[in-house]
Amino acid sequence: MHRHRPISFRSAPAAAAWVLLLAALSLFWGCEKQQAQAPARPAPKVTVSRPVRQNVTDYLELTGNTQAINTVQLQARVEGYLEKVFFKDGDRVKKDQLLFLIQQNTYFANLKQAEANVMAQEATLEHAKIELARFTNLYNQKAAAQTDVENWRFTRDSAQAALEGARAQRDLAKLNLGYTWVVAPFDGRIDRRLRDPGNLVGSGSPTVLAEISQVDPLYVYFNVSETVLSRLMQAYGSKAGAAGLSGVPVYIGLAGEEGYPHQGQLDFTATTVTTTTGTLLVRGVFPNGDARMLPGQFARIRVPVGQERSAILVPRVAFSSDQLGAYVLVVNDKDTVERRNVQEGPSKGPLRVVEKGLSGDERVIVNGMLRAAPGRRVSPEEAPPENPAGEAPDELKPAY
Repeated sequence: MHRHRPISFRSAPAAAAWVLLLAALSLFWGCEKQQAQAPARPAPKVTVSRPVRQNVTDYLELTGNTQAINTVQLQARVEGYLEKVFFKDGDRVKKDQLLFLIQQNTYFANLKQAEANVMAQEATLEHAKIELARFTNLYNQKAAAQTDVENWRFTRDSAQAALEGARAQRDLAKLNLGYTWVVAPFDGRIDRRLRDPGNLVGSGSPTVLAEISQVDPLYVYFNVSETVLSRLMQAYGSKAGAAGLSGVPVYIGLAGEEGYPHQGQLDFTATTVTTTTGTLLVRGVFPNGDARMLPGQFARIRVPVGQERSAILVPRVAFSSDQLGAYVLVVNDKDTVERRNVQEGPSKGPLRVVEKGLSGDERVIVNGMLRAAPGRRVSPEEAPPENPAGEAPDELKPAY
């Protein structure tokens, strides 16, 4: 009967080496087995959109403020108690509409007194004319002295001068009576009243009763740099300098409005450039029949420069920027992400012009950019034509 002899190693280091080798082989076979069992991770999905080619117009985008075309402070020009107010605060009023009534009895009495004085002076003048004619006739008959004739001529001339003064006083009395009616100087919108009925107004100095502004049309003021002014003059061939820009179309948008819905035209440019800022004050005028635009509002301004041209447009959501500038991510024919540095142009709705960097045939990533990195393989999905920007439906958009 034979007995198996145990395996022996000549030395302890050799035994340790065999143990490490077996452990390494076991770990390698285990990893290969796990890798064979683990499924491959799918490429992340992204939404892509192809650039579109459209006709666009270059614009200058500026900022400014609206201002009323006329603003007047209504003042009490005569002294008296304020009797009535004929409007509600904030009303739209018409030209010559009665707004305030000041106490009138004193001014009616002054007018009657002035008219009575006119009548008295007319009677005095008429009497002087008759007496002058009578004494002149007597002097011609050697029945009166020349001194008498000269005295009545002086009386007649004095009465004539007194009558002119009385008529002037009557006219002033009429004016003062007219000032008791405070009316609107033009069509516009009136602010709140600053004096209530029963208050004494016009005492010592004019009293401001309210302020009225003409808001149709409406002015928009903004400043342009010398460079921008030069571009405008070149675009519109202004041989008369900045003054020749009158009539150039201009568009504005206010807070809460999409785009630039209001259209007007330039009608004024300042005569000098401000030396401290190097800018020129420019004004546009806009129709405002519905009075939706108010004086003092901040306005986004867009002025077209030049004619329409063909350009490549990409959804604005596709643009990103870093220290190297603006760029978009595109998917090549091997479904690998690539970075394309681009030069941005003006916006047109949800799209933006790409001046340089794209040929127009690329697949631009518009959704899922956080899952896409240059050199990474992705699974692209075309955005539907009605939603080229790849935006989420309204019910999926976050509420702000």
